[in-house]
Amino acid sequence: MIQIETTPNPDSLKFLSEKTLSTIGTEEFKKEKSNVIKIPFVKELLGFKGVELILLSEKFLSVKKTKEVSWNELKPMVISHLNDYFEKNDKPILREREKIEESNNNDNETVNKIIEVLDTKIRPAVARDGGDIKFISFKNGVVKVELQGSCSGCPSSLMTLKQGVQNLLKHYVKEVNSVEAA
Repeated sequence: MIQIETTPNPDSLKFLSEKTLSTIGTEEFKKEKSNVIKIPFVKELLGFKGVELILLSEKFLSVKKTKEVSWNELKPMVISHLNDYFEKNDKPILREREKIEESNNNDNETVNKIIEVLDTKIRPAVARDGGDIKFISFKNGVVKVELQGSCSGCPSSLMTLKQGVQNLLKHYVKEVNSVEAA
């Protein structure tokens, strides 16, 4: 059964599943890059009119839509697509991780502390809103992150970044001076 939750972003909904959608963590997929996506479920969902971005996580899928389409027409299509997948498959949609590029200074102790705070303190909070946060880099006291899923383009994302993420990182990792969107 699929349950739906609203997110702070009116153009994004979170579809919760009892079944596991991903065993490899959270991945974001954008319509403009759909030509390189190999996963049929994702490619088909991005092909729906109005779907511009999807975020797949262990137990939820966030869909971000354009203004030209309403949730009344899109919601049943997404639910039907998910149900159809699990009628035909008993495996999660995402099972194998393609090589994700790691930060070139990942062995750096400060970077490891930043990633730990993102993973333990921040990621669970943004996941509740149907999003994710991805570490991009740390240089000269500035952390660059990318907000994904429902958080991408959300009206309150800048506030989330500055008041939430930046304050937490500065509190736990003294080397951090500021946080910026990548």
